[in-house]
Amino acid sequence: MQVDLKAATEAVELITGGWRAQCLYTAVKLGIPDLIEDGKTTNAQLAEATGAVEEGIHRLMRLLVAVGVFEGDGVRGYRNTPVSSVLLDDPDSLRDMCLLYGEEFYTAWGHAVECITTLTAGFEIAYGSPLYTYLSQNPEATTRFQLAMKAGNLFFDYVPEVVDLSGKTFVDVGGGPGQLTAAILSAVPDARAMLLDREHVIPVARKNLAAFDRVELFGGDMFVAVPEGGDVYFLCRVLAGWSDDSIVGVFENCRKAMNPGGRLIILERVVVDSDSTMLPALWDLHLLMTNGGRHRTVEKFTSLLERAGLEVERVADLPVETTAIIARPR
Repeated sequence: MQVDLKAATEAVELITGGWRAQCLYTAVKLGIPDLIEDGKTTNAQLAEATGAVEEGIHRLMRLLVAVGVFEGDGVRGYRNTPVSSVLLDDPDSLRDMCLLYGEEFYTAWGHAVECITTLTAGFEIAYGSPLYTYLSQNPEATTRFQLAMKAGNLFFDYVPEVVDLSGKTFVDVGGGPGQLTAAILSAVPDARAMLLDREHVIPVARKNLAAFDRVELFGGDMFVAVPEGGDVYFLCRVLAGWSDDSIVGVFENCRKAMNPGGRLIILERVVVDSDSTMLPALWDLHLLMTNGGRHRTVEKFTSLLERAGLEVERVADLPVETTAIIARPR
C-alpha cells in the first residue's frame, strides 16, 4: 500500500506541533526577543547573555528561523520578525501568554487523555487543585494569568462600536484587572463604570484604573449579587468555567439589578456543532484542560437567558472570533 505523502506530512506537522510551541516558549523564557532588540544578535552573544551553551542556542534558533519567528543567522546576527516582536517584554505583548501556556497549561495538556475520557480538568489532575485555587495561592502565576488574559483581549477596543454606551453607566461583572473597563472609559468620555470582582482582585483593578474618576470598584461574588443601577451589564469571558444553573443565577442577578431599559451583554467565544473553524474548537478544549469549562453555542446562551427572564436582542461579531450577545428583559 502506497503511503499518501501529503496526508503523512500533515500528520507529522500535527504530531510535532507541541515541539514548536515549546521551542518558542524556551526562546521567550530566555528573553531572546528582547536580547536581539538590545543588539545581542549572534549565537555567541545570546549564549553569553542567557548563560546557555552556544550550541544549544544555535540549534534552537535554527528551528525558530525556519518557522519564521526570527530572521538571519547566528554568525551575521538574528533579527526580530513581527512574530517575535509581539513576544517582547511589554505589558501589551503576548509574552506572558507564551510563558503561562508553556508552563502550567502545557503541563495540564499532558493529561489530555484522562481529561477527555473523564471530563476532569487536566490542570486539576496535574496540580492537585482547581486552576483558580492554584492562582489564589501563587501570586506569580496569578500575574502571568492576568497578563495572558489581557493579551487575549484584542477585541476590547471594538466593544464601543457594537454597543452604545454614551452617557450610560455600565457594570463590568467579573471585570478582573479592569482592561475592558479602561478601554470603554477611554473611548466613551461620558460613560461611567462599576467593576465587580473577588476581593483579592480589586487592588489590581484599582491600580490599573487609577487614571479614571468615573469608576467605582466592588469586591464581591457575582453568584450572590451584582451592583445595582447599571444601564449595561457586561459578562466578558467569565462564564465558561461554570455550570448552566450557576450562569442562569448570574443572569438573574444582572436582570434584577439593571435600570429600566437596561441590557445584558455577553462577550464570549461561541462554538458551533457543525463546520466549526479551528480556534473556537481549540479554545473549547483548552477550557476543559484548564478548568473543566466549555464554550457554548449562541442557541445555548439563548436558552439560558430565557430561563433568567431575558431575550436576545441581537448578536454582533467582534475581532479574534469573539461574539457579543446583547440581551434585554422580556
